[in-house]
Amino acid sequence: MSSSTNNAEDKNIISVRIKRKPDEPDGAAPLYSREEIRRFVSEFVSSWIKGEIIIRFPTAAELSKQTPLMISFPKDPSVSAELKIKEHYVNLLMIVAGIKAVSAQEKDEAVSEVFKMMLMFRSANRIEGRILSDDLQKRIQKLEEALAEQKTLVDRITAHLFTPKQAIATKKPKSKKTAQKKGKVYS
Repeated sequence: MSSSTNNAEDKNIISVRIKRKPDEPDGAAPLYSREEIRRFVSEFVSSWIKGEIIIRFPTAAELSKQTPLMISFPKDPSVSAELKIKEHYVNLLMIVAGIKAVSAQEKDEAVSEVFKMMLMFRSANRIEGRILSDDLQKRIQKLEEALAEQKTLVDRITAHLFTPKQAIATKKPKSKKTAQKKGKVYS
């Protein structure tokens, strides 16, 4: 009877084997995560929109040559290629910003494409200005506000120190003891 009970219990037991995820060899992990790449792209696009950086887009003459820029731009050596590149870039920004309705996969591809363009712009020395992170901009703004407050305080102190003082009227001391301490006698 105990053997039939054991068999029934054995049938109710489920055997689960968990396989460990194989460890990635050193250096195989990506340098930047998807979130970090999205943050880089966001800061880059924000800086460009705000006018903090200037992108020198390639000209048609430059595009007709084989350069590293050919990797991320449409290959059309005609005169209208300059406009197509700018349209391509703005189209990607519209996708990334969510203005253009596309699937999540297409948004991820657009972020990757803008990141690739960022790298190409930087490697071709086509970015002028500084890309400021939102955190850095907030810190700079707080410093500027603190500096303005300090300037106001310094102006107030300076005005107080250098304004002519009115003659201080001598007052009677409140008690005879304080008058005696000061060497004054009042009757």
